This record gives sequence, structure tokens and C-alpha cells, in this order.
Amino acid sequence: MIARYNTIEQVKFLVESQGIDFEDYQIEHERYYEAKDLAERILETIGRIQIVERAFLPNFIFGQNDIVVALGQDGLVANTLKYLDGQLLIGVNPDPDRWDGILLPFRTKDLTLIVPETLNRGRPIKEVTMAQAKLNDGQLIYGVNDIFIGPRTHFSARYEIAVGEKIERHSSSGIIVSTGLGSTGWLTSLLAGATGIAATLANKNLRLNQTAQFDWNADYLYYTVREPFPSNVTQTDLVFGKITESKRMKLTSQMPENGVIFSDGIESDFLRFNAGTEAVISIAEKRGRLVI
Repeated sequence: MIARYNTIEQVKFLVESQGIDFEDYQIEHERYYEAKDLAERILETIGRIQIVERAFLPNFIFGQNDIVVALGQDGLVANTLKYLDGQLLIGVNPDPDRWDGILLPFRTKDLTLIVPETLNRGRPIKEVTMAQAKLNDGQLIYGVNDIFIGPRTHFSARYEIAVGEKIERHSSSGIIVSTGLGSTGWLTSLLAGATGIAATLANKNLRLNQTAQFDWNADYLYYTVREPFPSNVTQTDLVFGKITESKRMKLTSQMPENGVIFSDGIESDFLRFNAGTEAVISIAEKRGRLVI
């Protein structure tokens, strides 16, 4: 907000003019920078450090032996993991009173012990399965939580989908491919919505009392087609299921423009998926490595 409106006084004026208490914004801001300053001081006593802003992650070249510390919300851990190739990642929660931090098991002060133990290979590591989309021109994108294939804006995606031996033509709002790490997010909401619709149509007051969660290191992915439309030329049987090493998904775009593939909610980092483009969706050959 300061970057957008130049000064903290201007930000405060805009927030309070809408009847919102500015104090909470101020507290969150101060706690984050206090945590950042403490992290820098601790890490400088252990080794050489490089601060990387989130916006530069797609282009930053990590060293093979680097240890990466992500200071932020859970989404930052997922967004960072997909740009790593075997490097260890430590997730640090800068504001435990505010963020649950499923992927942030450590507080800033813990770095004093955690980083040396990690350097000496004394910390347990949890592997995270990633998804990948590879195009017929060689371009590749990874997803730690999920991959979206579909339209850039609000119109129908047109494509041919093949899973195993079955092939269909689709018109839909796109496809979400979810990993175990992302299964409690987008996948759970999709299934909750589908369950609620099905229960209503069946005139039953029913909702599944279960989540779609599966292991972070599972050797499979789940795909879900959003709002598939049946017609004379489009089908709706291949709308939900597993992707495994032996049963990958192949998609062929039938969209003249505005087709995209992006991952983990980062729409600015995408592959174009327009007519003539083929994409193979599969389990990635690399895995994320989280220090726990």
C-alpha cells in the first residue's frame, strides 16, 4: 500500500476514510519488518546471505548448495519451492498470532539453531510432490499447489483432453490439477461445491463430511474440470480423476487466443496455451524439500 500511495500518512488517510481501523495494518507491517531484520541479523552470523524479493523469484538463479529461508505466509513457501531444484527450504512465520502457518513450522528466533542443524544435515526433511505442464515446444511450468489450464479471462476454454486411453473434446471454465500439498485448498473447495450441488439436486440435506486431503509426497495428482458444458460436440465424462506416472493427461488447445497455463495462483508467470499447443500434465521429475 505504501508502494502504491507513496507515504504511510496517505495510506492511513485512505484506510481510515473508509471507516477501517488502521492500527492493525500498522501492527502487521511493523511485526513483519521486525522479523525480517532479526532474520537478517541471525543469518549474517552464520554465512553469506542474499535477500530476494518475491517478484524476482522466477528469474533468480539459486546455487546448488543454497539453503533458502522463506519469511512470509504459506503461499510464499509454495511459490518459492517451484523455483528450486533440490535446495532445502526453511519456512519461517513472521507473525504466529496472525498466520496459522501450516508450511511455516519455525519462528524467526529459531533460525539460530535450525540453520546450523540444516547445514550439518541434522534436520528431518519432508519431500513435496510437484505437478508439471510441458508444452510441445519444450516450455515447462511447475506447480507446488496446483496448475490451472484454461482461459485468461471469463470465457469458455476449448480443448481436447486425453487421460489414459480415453479422449474427449471439452468446453469448460478450465482444469485444475492439484498436488497433495494443495489438496486442502482449491481441490477441497471444488469438491465441496460439487457435493453441495449434487445433494441439492437429489433433494437431500447432505454434505460429505470429509476433505480431499492426501499426502504431500503422494505419487499421484488429482484433476478437476470446472463447469464442463455438454453439447453435440463436447463431452463431460473426463471431469475428475487421478493423474499418475503411467496415466498422464494430454491437452490440445482449440482456443485461438487467451489460453493460459499458470500455477499456484501466480497469473503473471504463465505459458500461452493457444491453438496448436499441446500440453502434457504429469508428476514433476523434481520434488520440493522442506525442512521440518
